[in-house]
Amino acid sequence: MRISFPFCAISAAAVLLAPAPFARADEADDLIQKGNVYYDKLQASEALKYYLPAEKLEPKNVDLLVRISREYRHLMSDANGKDEKLKLGMVAKEYADRAVTLAPSNPNAQLAVAITYGKLLPYEGNKERVDASRIIKSAAEKVIRLDPSNDLGWHVLGRWHVTVADVGPVTKALGSMMYGKLPEASNAEAERCFEKAIALNPNRLMHYIELGRTFAQMGRPADARKYITKGLAMANTEKDDPETKQKGREILAKLKG
Repeated sequence: MRISFPFCAISAAAVLLAPAPFARADEADDLIQKGNVYYDKLQASEALKYYLPAEKLEPKNVDLLVRISREYRHLMSDANGKDEKLKLGMVAKEYADRAVTLAPSNPNAQLAVAITYGKLLPYEGNKERVDASRIIKSAAEKVIRLDPSNDLGWHVLGRWHVTVADVGPVTKALGSMMYGKLPEASNAEAERCFEKAIALNPNRLMHYIELGRTFAQMGRPADARKYITKGLAMANTEKDDPETKQKGREILAKLKG
């Protein structure tokens, strides 16, 4: 079958005008670099102005999906009202899930899942909380297995242990009957995880305050005061630091009482 010249000309023009793959990659890289400036400044809305268009160009860029998930978690922290927080948290969850589906052996993708599911816990129902709790523990353990030097992986696992260990036996029994048994948790294991996190990165105040919280839960007030006070004296460097410090002050107030 003979193809007319006009059709050939149009087809050739379409090929010539279509953006080359490397051009799209360069454009995405430029957008990501611009977004990274605001990422470092903890300015989530500004970072997303660049990250979201970059994601349209590179929808399978795992590192970018992880960063977008973090920015939506930060917007979630700033939002007013449960509904808005839940909405933003679900978007963060979608990006984290996409990242880990694309790269299950990427520790940062697993970490994004663990942190995001943890952020959503206060806004979900009991069944969702139990299901999410299992996912958080599994993801945190995968982070540590893939990258034993990841202090945040150890921190999240410690948070899981201290939180679940604080659930009363009656509540645990009822929850197990309705939603299935949770994995075993202990304050001693939480202590080990936070101490490991501090050894890996002594510059995160949340490691100290959460270790102090663990000691308070273990009935060791002197140790609790020591570590919480140390964390409170450190400068804020991360999004959740002010909230973490407030929790530390509340624990100290109860200890003094």
